[in-house]
Amino acid sequence: MTYLGIDLGTSSLKAILISEDQRVLAEHSVPLTVSRPHAGWSEQDPAQWVEATQTAIKAIGATADVSGVRGIGMSGHMHGATLIDASGEVLRPCILWNDTRSATEAAALDNNPKFRALTGNIVFPGFTAPKVAWVRNNEPDLFGKIAKVLLPKDYLRFVLTGDYVAEMSDAAGTSWLDVDKRDWSDELLTATGLTRDHMPRLVEGSEVSGMLRDDLAQAWGLPKGVVIAGGGGDNAASAIGVGVVKKGDAFVSLGTSGVLFAASDAYQPDAASAVHTFCHAVPDTWHQMGVILAATDALQWLSRLTGQTAAELTADLGALQAPSQTLFLPYLGGERTPHNNAAMRGQFLHLDHATDAKQAARAVLEGVAFAFADCQAALRSTGTEIDGALAMGGGAKSEYWLRVIATTLGIPLRVPEAGDFGAALGAARLGMMAATGAGVEIATMPPIAKTIDPDTRLQSAFAQAHDRYRTAYKVLKDI
Repeated sequence: MTYLGIDLGTSSLKAILISEDQRVLAEHSVPLTVSRPHAGWSEQDPAQWVEATQTAIKAIGATADVSGVRGIGMSGHMHGATLIDASGEVLRPCILWNDTRSATEAAALDNNPKFRALTGNIVFPGFTAPKVAWVRNNEPDLFGKIAKVLLPKDYLRFVLTGDYVAEMSDAAGTSWLDVDKRDWSDELLTATGLTRDHMPRLVEGSEVSGMLRDDLAQAWGLPKGVVIAGGGGDNAASAIGVGVVKKGDAFVSLGTSGVLFAASDAYQPDAASAVHTFCHAVPDTWHQMGVILAATDALQWLSRLTGQTAAELTADLGALQAPSQTLFLPYLGGERTPHNNAAMRGQFLHLDHATDAKQAARAVLEGVAFAFADCQAALRSTGTEIDGALAMGGGAKSEYWLRVIATTLGIPLRVPEAGDFGAALGAARLGMMAATGAGVEIATMPPIAKTIDPDTRLQSAFAQAHDRYRTAYKVLKDI
């Protein structure tokens, strides 16, 4: 028997096929595009997701036997507002997680103390509820046609199964979920002009959410009766993929955004810290995250600016050096943890005639590391200590960057042996759990290729540079 994992990312959709012993048998990625029609806006056409899913599964079927697939799990980028009418049609492009147009609506909802009390989180502009409130205020005719609000991966689930279903880890990022009770809050829905009827039903990530449509199974060469698991939001699924499930387990993710993630066996919110407290993708488990909106995205921005690829910018940096005098604040689209500042924008400081592309790249790597250090401090304020973490995401391919982060955070980073299959593997594991009734024991940590320890000779220098970074933010945040 085999299992499929589908990970709907911001820039690509990845699908993998795993065996019963969780070996990756095949994988395929399909690029996606993002539209930015106005400053602070970020949208995506859900039709892309459907086409990419079909392309990826057909590609896997062309290289591997998919006739024994028993279960499918899905993960996806969180917080997106995919609005569906009564006939199941998409009403407008999905407003994505890194869209900040709804800052005014987010602040208004956050002023209602019930939101923090029930969700355990600040209402960030990137969350789903303020986006729908923005639609209500700015596109009222369209708002009146909304029959269902779906998160991105849950729209894909609707296409695959015909059912409207969400799961706890993704739903926790909407600002409509009572995260302690793991249920929609009627009170919070009413505050944005919605009712429970507008919401999909809820399952746990490891539970069965529906069955793959027979016509799709036939078209893709899959058997009838394939189970679709609840799945998980991208970070929760990534955690399942690398075995970060128990209290004390953690990872740092260097993707488009950056995440410092810690698993928890209890619900312990501290909304004022801007730490995200969400349900995990398995029952009776939660997690906390510090989130920065631009990690590898900041390096890609510099790549576009200089005309050099990210690989070229970070090649030949050599041994870890003391931090550059040049500072970079990676707030290209605002920031979440710990600032909750949608208006802040990126800054380069202390440039001089000698600053070249390599030095700018070092400043970007260091600036992202300092943003992670701010997240670490916020997590610590909630009582969550991280003694070490797995390193994940595309940015983890840069050993220099990992050395910067390990030294800045003062913790060892463990680099897995295998490829970058975190969220897709986690989705496949959730598909296996749903199909077989297996428990979280299948979510084991991967073999470790190497451990990056902090450079104790340079920790003081990085701490001083981080202090300069924080001072720069305080000075510049209101400009």
